[in-house]
Amino acid sequence: MNAQHPMEQLKQFKHDITRFMMVYKFALDEMETKVDILKEEFQSLHDYSPIEHTKSRLKSPESIMKKMIRKNYELSFEGIKSSIKDIAGLRITCSFISDIYRIREMLQNQSDLIILEEKDYIKNPKPNGYQSLHLLIEVPVFLSDGVEHVCVEVQIRTIAMDFWASLEHKIFYKYNQSVPERLTQELKAAADSANALDLQMERLNDEIQEIKEAQREGSMDEFNRIMINNQQFHLPVDLLKLLNEGDE
Repeated sequence: MNAQHPMEQLKQFKHDITRFMMVYKFALDEMETKVDILKEEFQSLHDYSPIEHTKSRLKSPESIMKKMIRKNYELSFEGIKSSIKDIAGLRITCSFISDIYRIREMLQNQSDLIILEEKDYIKNPKPNGYQSLHLLIEVPVFLSDGVEHVCVEVQIRTIAMDFWASLEHKIFYKYNQSVPERLTQELKAAADSANALDLQMERLNDEIQEIKEAQREGSMDEFNRIMINNQQFHLPVDLLKLLNEGDE
């Protein structure tokens, strides 16, 4: 049997790795579309969205290979798929802690998504103070030759949690030495302050929402219009009368 020409091998490898990576990219596209729809639905029906913004990322093939070698995993596409679960990552940032669990529930209610693993670093923060909810979600990707199921790691956190985590990463990025105890303690104190701010802002928001709700009850203006796709429409009150007559 003739050995494959090096150029043909390279061409085939490029094709295979491109397809492999594209499946994860498409899984991220699926997740972002779902989150965008949930965000718009919640905003339209509740005049509020628990989702502030999202950010996605794909590990590079080079980064994947380094991790496979470092962990001594099987060097094959199936080995990568079964061993590395964070090739595709989606971060969802929200306003309040309660929003985090609301978003989790919305994702769980998606019939085609399966939550394979959950790590709650909010109820159980890491020793350094890190807080976030991590979900490992299996996502179906529909391709021309069939369906593939791949994992997307979803991190859900508040703005304050994201601020702390982003700066912590910048401070210690590529810092290979042991961190002095004093800095570790200050970092943990900063995380505690961020958590206290989250709790305070949620309490203030709850109070404001109660006041707004009381004001709405005394005004009909709130119920005379609807917002769809950032467009304002007048509520067809005559239609309501016809529907009521039809029920009689």
